Amino acid sequence: MAILVNENTKVLVQGITGREGSRHTEYMLQYGTKVVAGVTPGRGGQTVHGVPVFDTVEEALRKFPDINTSIIFVPAQFAADSVYEAIDAGIKLIVIITEHIPIHDALRFVNYAKRKGVTIIGPPNCPGVVSPLRSKVGILPNHIYTKSGGPVGIVSRSGTLTYEISYHLTQAGIGQSTVVGIGGDPIIGTDTLEVVKMFEEDPETKYIVVIGEIGGTMEERLAKYIGSGKVTKPVVAYISGRTAPPGKRMGGHAGAIVSMGMGSYESKVKAFQEVNVPVARTPTEVVKLIKQYIR
Repeated sequence: MAILVNENTKVLVQGITGREGSRHTEYMLQYGTKVVAGVTPGRGGQTVHGVPVFDTVEEALRKFPDINTSIIFVPAQFAADSVYEAIDAGIKLIVIITEHIPIHDALRFVNYAKRKGVTIIGPPNCPGVVSPLRSKVGILPNHIYTKSGGPVGIVSRSGTLTYEISYHLTQAGIGQSTVVGIGGDPIIGTDTLEVVKMFEEDPETKYIVVIGEIGGTMEERLAKYIGSGKVTKPVVAYISGRTAPPGKRMGGHAGAIVSMGMGSYESKVKAFQEVNVPVARTPTEVVKLIKQYIR
């Protein structure tokens, strides 16, 4: 079944005429994603890679009422307005690729989305979501996700590690059900625990890989939840930032900062080990740990 996106996902690209929006629209189309419309104010009537462009989300939905997902490439200063426009139009899944969105903007629209029952993936440092060979909504490289379906669900705070670990799994013949890059900033729409709950309910997902990093308490909260017995599927973790000094931010990830003794590599590893979740020391070791569970 996969989670979040599948062959029934119909995508709207907000910011489709920009350089990144246009480029990744082409890649998503090449992957087989059903990109049905785009929005750029003032560019209505144009097409991008054969996809019709509209001035507003409302206009796009009048023409294509089955749109259920939006991906946002709008520049940071206008991104929040684009998110509100998608939420108010009734779109239930929004993937935000735009970086450098002001934190107060992100806080407001994430809270608004939750009140409206809308799922947000991101916002910044977010590569998006892929259910291999079904649908890709994001910037994940097409060539990595070539094995149709599989038993492993991945949730990750790191874009590049998402690609690397997915690649190692695929090379080992282990496919993925869905891969979710949630973003690395302090304010994000959907956290690790929420995605793990989705994987727990997904019959296709048999094993879960959590790619965490230093900073915050997201992994510790997940470990506590696993310890409550509510996650029945095997979980394997990898935590990046093992050698990062306290008080230093990992490049580009505003949420990956250790301070006041919280969010350290050691605290996250300890939390997982206390609930019998093995933690890989290298990305390649994730494959070895997953193989121990596969019969």
